[in-house]
Amino acid sequence: MTDADTGAAGAQYPNAEVLAHLLPAVGRRVRLAGAAAAPAEADTLVVAVLDGEEGLELVADGALGGAAEEVLRGLQAVGAKGALERTTRIPAPAGLDVDSIIAVGLGAEDPDADAVRRAAGAAVRAATGATHIASALGALDPAAALEGAGLGGYAYAGRKAEAGTAAEELTVTVLGAGEPAVDRAAAVVDAVCTARDLVNTDSAALHPGALAEAAAALAADAGLAAEVLGPEELAAGGYGGLLAVGGGSARGPRLVRLHHHGGAGAAARVGLVGKGVTFDTGGISLKPGANMENMISDMGGAAAVIATVVLAARLGLGLDVTATVPMAENMPDGRSYRPGDVITQYGGTTVEVLNTDAEGRLILADALVRAAEDEPDYLLDTATLTGAQLVALGGRTPGVLGDGGFRDRVAELSRAVGEGGWAMPMPAELAEGLDSPVADLRNIGANREGGMSVAASFLRRFVPEAPEGPRWAHLDVAGPAYNTHAAWGCTPTRATGVPVRTLLAVLEDIAG
Repeated sequence: MTDADTGAAGAQYPNAEVLAHLLPAVGRRVRLAGAAAAPAEADTLVVAVLDGEEGLELVADGALGGAAEEVLRGLQAVGAKGALERTTRIPAPAGLDVDSIIAVGLGAEDPDADAVRRAAGAAVRAATGATHIASALGALDPAAALEGAGLGGYAYAGRKAEAGTAAEELTVTVLGAGEPAVDRAAAVVDAVCTARDLVNTDSAALHPGALAEAAAALAADAGLAAEVLGPEELAAGGYGGLLAVGGGSARGPRLVRLHHHGGAGAAARVGLVGKGVTFDTGGISLKPGANMENMISDMGGAAAVIATVVLAARLGLGLDVTATVPMAENMPDGRSYRPGDVITQYGGTTVEVLNTDAEGRLILADALVRAAEDEPDYLLDTATLTGAQLVALGGRTPGVLGDGGFRDRVAELSRAVGEGGWAMPMPAELAEGLDSPVADLRNIGANREGGMSVAASFLRRFVPEAPEGPRWAHLDVAGPAYNTHAAWGCTPTRATGVPVRTLLAVLEDIAG
């Protein structure tokens, strides 16, 4: 496998090439490779450790050869620990053709794939100054070691003016990984990092029109069909939610549709919907100023859905997948929609607006009705929808709501890939708070209780019921899509790319 095959802007990372021409900045993609032994150009070797009954133990230490005992003594001398993600760096002993050793903790004797993934990401972040890492974690799980290294090695410098602020190029060679594993990991990493790049881009550069342009360009590069509806087409089509939310912005709303066709033997039809509020001031119901800059992330659902349908095409999944992505900027203006307005959603349902900061559900409602017209077998939507998700589940755990059996399966798959989805209920008594005296429903509940469930109950009104309707699940990723705390595992600060890997796992599960 040549450098051209594994380069950060080469064949394995086509999305990065596309975005480099459209965005002010894209994050670093780590070069991934596989080999049977550490390459001569490697300057750092990653090994795994755990805390055994008799103290620190090296795991899968074959790459160390006869130097294993000396490395272990060196790690013990500096107090290395085997806790998950704990890293210790020491100089390499004479006889090893690398400059330094990074030991990373696994946390348990039988680590699962996500533990390996997190350890691999932590190790890459700890390898400051390295240009080529050889990772022995491939002996535990090559696929997880590759994916974790690629995701953990992402670095976003934005538009810093100072020379040398961009992340240095880095290659990670996972020992024991073959070319198919490298190619798949690179495709997944590119998709997740694509979502990260879109979310990390400031809203002055990524308004609805620019996000629609990026989606169409990514789709074209992957051979997908795409259609973009602008303000005039949305008005003609009756997309009242998008027009209301986007009405206060000088940069009008869009609806983007991307289509991946899985071939004559396609296992199922799947619809994906993602919230694309490129910036959310709250509109007339203005948000507090503190931390409002984080609202660049309010299109995290859209970014994930765009990246996922492109990934489905690049992996050749045997499904028909259609992404329906509503995009708007929620701004206060003389043309903004107001509390007390009654709007007519696409499809005819009327909604009394009580809070213009509950805008995501309004644009999702339009998109869900449009997506359901394709008669999908499964329909998934994802959004940075409610602050209630953070209150209930914290910053790392997406809430998964929807049809019981399918909801539970989506949550299970999300946990299996390390994105941590958790099934949540939709109590009927909370949904009753959406009743309106002047419209079919209103856009917030009667009080603050169960806000995540209330929002999902609102969306449920726009999805056809079984048995004619699709199996439906909603992922609320308000916290998990944008990390405002320290980096952990293979998750950086700022945009995380959640829930791209969950959506991929669901698609592959459906494809069977």
